[in-house]
Parts: sequence; structure tokens; C-alpha cells
Amino acid sequence: MKIKTKLISGVGLLFALIILLSTMGIFYVNALKRDTNNILVANYNTLEYSRNMLLALEKIATDRDALSVFEKNLDSQKQNVTENGEQQATADIVDHFNNLKLNPADSLLTSRIREDIAELMRLNMEAIERKSSIADATADNAVLWISVIGTACFLIAFVLLVNLPGNIANPIRELTESIKQIANQNYCERVHFQDHNEFGELAKSFNTMAEKLEEYSESKLDKIIKGKKRIEALINNMHDPVIGIDEDKKVLFANEEALKISGLKTENFIGKQIQDIAVNNDLIRDLIKDLIHPDLKKENENSLKIFANGKESYFEKEIIDINIIPTGEQQSQLIGHVIMLRNITLFKELDLAKTNFIGTVSHEFKTPISSMKMSLQLLENENVGSLNKEQKQLLESITEDTDRLLKITSELLNLAQVESGNMQLNISAVNTADIVRHTLKATKTQAEQKNIKIAISIEDHLPEIQADSQKTTWVLINLLSNAIRYSYDNSVVHLSLIKENNNVKFLVKDSGTGISEKYQNKIFERYFRVPGTQKEGTGLGLAICKEFIEAQGGSIEVVSEPGTGSTFSFTITSTENI
Repeated sequence: MKIKTKLISGVGLLFALIILLSTMGIFYVNALKRDTNNILVANYNTLEYSRNMLLALEKIATDRDALSVFEKNLDSQKQNVTENGEQQATADIVDHFNNLKLNPADSLLTSRIREDIAELMRLNMEAIERKSSIADATADNAVLWISVIGTACFLIAFVLLVNLPGNIANPIRELTESIKQIANQNYCERVHFQDHNEFGELAKSFNTMAEKLEEYSESKLDKIIKGKKRIEALINNMHDPVIGIDEDKKVLFANEEALKISGLKTENFIGKQIQDIAVNNDLIRDLIKDLIHPDLKKENENSLKIFANGKESYFEKEIIDINIIPTGEQQSQLIGHVIMLRNITLFKELDLAKTNFIGTVSHEFKTPISSMKMSLQLLENENVGSLNKEQKQLLESITEDTDRLLKITSELLNLAQVESGNMQLNISAVNTADIVRHTLKATKTQAEQKNIKIAISIEDHLPEIQADSQKTTWVLINLLSNAIRYSYDNSVVHLSLIKENNNVKFLVKDSGTGISEKYQNKIFERYFRVPGTQKEGTGLGLAICKEFIEAQGGSIEVVSEPGTGSTFSFTITSTENI
């Protein structure tokens, strides 16, 4: 419990009890006063009047004024009737006194009046005793309740007196001693308050301060300087450019490689705000795009081409966030970023050489393979000569291998074109019916060999698309050819064209085994083939399809479920969106 809560609870309760004690004291004093006044005003006055009437009655025979004195006190008594039976006694006195005034010498009347006065005095004496008992009971109740509440006040005050000074003074004394130890550079000193109150929070803050002072005291300046020099030497000897900035985007360090590729000098770079430098430096502006606009990170994953050291070099950028957990705290804190550029020029050159090699070899292969195909077609012509059954089977096998080799060569050429960045697009308005017609013509023989029916569904009034006719047709042929290849014999492959958000969507649905969900995001990667696939292929067709469609501003996707087949689809912008 908080110290403030304890104080408010204890003192507040004590204050409430004191107010209650005062209220009860005032109440019982007023009650006693009221009971006493009833005795004095009502009964005492009656006794006084009765006494005066008895004295006057004794002087009637000798004093002429005695009757008037008696009558005066009797009138006062008539106005002071307060007890049961007092009215009747007073009336008897009045009757007998009236008779006495007519016969002053009648001693019997005098005797009766005395008896009436005695009865009146008796009634009031009994009332005095009764009211005195009530006053005594009121006094007893007052003593009881005032004693109970007073005892409670005493106990609470005693508890506060015993506990409160210690609860406040002891932690302060312990904290004072600890502060003295810290002042004497004994930074190992700690305070240990386990209570969840203000002193507990104070102890936690004090211990955090002591830990930081201990950490600072143990770190020597020469060690810090040596460590800083080692880090600077390590960074400057790295062959990759490295730039470090703090949480306020101020440049802390930049090695020699970073200065070379940026064309900046140390005095114009170190200690400056990097966004100010980016205003006049295109390279720095590209490097900090991810820091200024974090949403663009995924869009800037390609390598950077930088002209440095008299040649074009390629770099991969990586931004590392530097987070630390300060001593005594639990939350991590960002203290800066390190921008690293990995030089991948050698790998890029090797990749380019590989691409050129693939392109050259594929191109060189394509001509003799085409010649071989023409020769095979001549051999199949019976006008040249007849073949026996075995020769025809060999010829069919060679034809299939030649077609497959020609397809692989074509895919490698397309891949080389994509990787080299020399892909040429001839974008124009294209009729979707022409694409479908060419696709069906190209896959007709393949479908007939497996007795597969191609079901065509084209939505009415489809607009023309803005695309490269040759590459889009190649994509659709590839998707439909794959659907036929992976579908069962005597099944149906569905080819559909629909309008979607003013674009045209091509869908090819097969009746094959389907693709597991864990492989669906990989099938568009180069050279990837679903494990366990028995069909032959290079794993390049879908990757090239993706490149061709995305180069035209479209998108391609697959929806599949094992056992139910797959649906490949791609979307191309229609001329209505132009």
C-alpha cells in the first residue's frame, strides 16, 4: 500500500472518529441538560409553590395577607401542571381553598388543604426521582459510547504513532546511508525495499542510478578510446562501404570506401545530417529512402549500380537498426542505423557472363535443332521413302526429343533476354480472340495425343488488351501446355477469359493432382520444380511467364488444392484503362 494511502486512511479514520466523539458528546450533554431543565422547571417550581402555600396556610389566622399569598402561589401552580395526577391534586386544593375563604375558622378545611398540598409534593418528588433515573441512564450511555470511541481513537493514534514514523523514517534513514555510500564512490551500494509503495519505486530508481554509476566508474577513458580506435580501424579496412548514423540521422562515421563511391570528403560528411547531404547527392538520397520512407523497403530490394573507380559497380544495400537495452531497464532503445553496401560486382559480372553464355549457346543450338526438325519432317514424308514400324517409332522418339530440346532452347533464350534486361516489348492493342486462336492451334496436337478436351469460355464484349501479342500468346501457350501435360487422359482443361475491374483475366484450369500449398509461392522461381513431379521440364517456363506478364504491368497467380487440380491465371490491362 502506498504511504500516501496509509496516511489518508489512518488520519482520515482518526479524524472521523474525533468528529463522531465530539458529536456524541454534544448530543449527550444536550440530553442531560434537557433532563435537568425538566426537573428544575416543572417539579422544582411546584415544590416551591407548595412550600409557600403551606407557610401562608399557617398564617391565615394571624396575617390578613396570607390568603392573597396562598392564592398567588396557587395560581402559579395552575400554570405548572406537568405530571399525572397533578391536575386533580391542584383542583382539590382550589376547591378546599375556596371553601376556606368562606369559613376561615374551619380547621378541617385547613387540614384537607395540607393533605392536598402533601399529595402534590409527593407526585413531584416521585417525578424528580424518575427523571433523575433517566438522566443517570443518559449519563451512563454517554460515558459508555464516549469511552468506546475514545478507546478506538486511542488505538488508531497508538498504531499510527508506533508504525508511521518507522515506515517513513526507516527507509529515509536507509536511503540516506546509501546516498552517503554513493557519495564516497561505493557504487556497489544498493537499497532493498520490497514494499510496493513510493519507497519501493524510489529504491528501484536509486538502484538503477547506482548500476549506471558503477558501470560508468568501471569504464576507463583509455579503454573507451582504444575500443573506439579498434572499431574505426576495423570499419576503415572493410572493402565494403559502411555508413553509420545516430537516432537523429546525424552521420557518425563513414569508411574510405563509402567516401569514394559518394564522392564526398570527411569534413563534408561526418557530423552532418544525412538528409541535408542527400539534397545534393543522388547516391545518398537513394541509400536513405528506406529510412525516410519505411513503406518503400520492399520496393527497393534490387541491387544498386554505382559508377565508382572509373567503372560501373554493383552493390546490395542492407540497413541494420542498432538497438540496445540500457542498464537497469527492460525496453530496447534505437540508437542509430548502419548502412552497409556489399560489393557484388564480381558476382554480377559472372551472372552476366552466364547469361551471355546461355544466350549464345541457346542461339547457336536453335539453328541446328531447327534443321534437325526439318530433316525429321522430310523423313516422315512417305514421298521420300517408306519406313518400317521400328524406324517410325525411332523417328517419333527423335521428334519428341527434338521438340523438347527446341522448347528448352527457346526458354533459355527468353531467360537470357529477361536477365540481361534487353527484353523488348511491342505494346499495342491486341484482340484476345487472336491470342486464344493461336494458343489452341499450338496445343491442338498435344491435347489430341492425350484425348483431352479444351473447354473454352469467353465472356461477351471483352475489350482489347494493351499488351505484347507475341509474349502474351507465349505465356498462354505455356500455361495451357502445362495444364494438358499434368491432366489425366480423357479429361477436360478449361480456358476462360473474363473481365475484371476493367482488365482482362485469363484462367487455365487443369484436372491434375494439384500443387501443395507450401510450394505455391515457389513455382514461379527459376529452376524450381515441385518435388516428386514425374513430368520432364526445366523449371523455367513459369518464371519466364511471370517476367513477361509483370513487364507488361500485369500479374500472375495460382490457386491449387492437392487432388482437385490447379488454376493458373494472369491479368492484363485492357484498352479501357488507357
